Amino acid sequence: MNNNAIETMLARYHCQSRNDYENALKEIIQEIALLGLWRAKFFESAAFYGGTALRILYGLDRFSEDLDFSLLTPDTHFDFNPYNDAIKAELAGFNIDVQVNKKAKTKQSAIKSAFIKANTQEQLINIQLPPALTESIHQKHALRIKMEVDTQPPGDFETEAKPLLQPIPFHVNTFQQPDLFAGKIHALLCRGWQNRVKGRDWYDFVWYVARDIPIRLKHLKARLLQTQACAPEEKITLPWLIERLHHKIDQIDITQAKNEVLPFLKDPDSVAVWSPDFFKQVTAQLRAA
Repeated sequence: MNNNAIETMLARYHCQSRNDYENALKEIIQEIALLGLWRAKFFESAAFYGGTALRILYGLDRFSEDLDFSLLTPDTHFDFNPYNDAIKAELAGFNIDVQVNKKAKTKQSAIKSAFIKANTQEQLINIQLPPALTESIHQKHALRIKMEVDTQPPGDFETEAKPLLQPIPFHVNTFQQPDLFAGKIHALLCRGWQNRVKGRDWYDFVWYVARDIPIRLKHLKARLLQTQACAPEEKITLPWLIERLHHKIDQIDITQAKNEVLPFLKDPDSVAVWSPDFFKQVTAQLRAA
């Protein structure tokens, strides 16, 4: 992996700590995996969405773990295997040795899953991690990137082709930002984390509002209907949404939310002002598309 393309990609991160290097390595693998999917024409029938899409394509200033995709039209017979092979071959071309395996389904679901796995220590040595940091990593520690494809996508979304310039120029089909925001709002309202809170969701929520990105309410309703979180006759309006977000905000464990997102941030001060009142003030600035 010690080649000019990888060195150029790594130079963007200005790594200092082991966590910096691990986050950078994971993101480089994600981008090369996207290149493999593009070569395999995956994006002719699917779109990239979620936190990693927001990070890689739209400039979200936190790292993200998973690769989430949605088919453009429902297909219950979608097969991950050809695309898994394309991802593995692409990464091998950059001397990155990975396994890409489908996840066996234990229950009926429209989500098809797979994992990219690599030996963390081996790959960090390849990108010239300082020896003192390398020695702190267990020899069998595995880097894992989960990939999920929604084969029964909710409707009323729009896509666009976004360019990535590294490791070579190519295009990724992705949800437009108002639809990505609708997906994030759905996660805030419906994510099944039991008593835990996903601080990354609230970080992204603030990021969207700070950039004055509107929510596509039609797509939000399609997602809510799919998960039976609203009735077909229910009108999804900004006042309706703000009321439900306020209810969620009152339930947040702020300390837990901060601790969950901190490993993905360069600047921990970016969550220092978090409080229920802060989130309610942010919610007042929501716009609809």
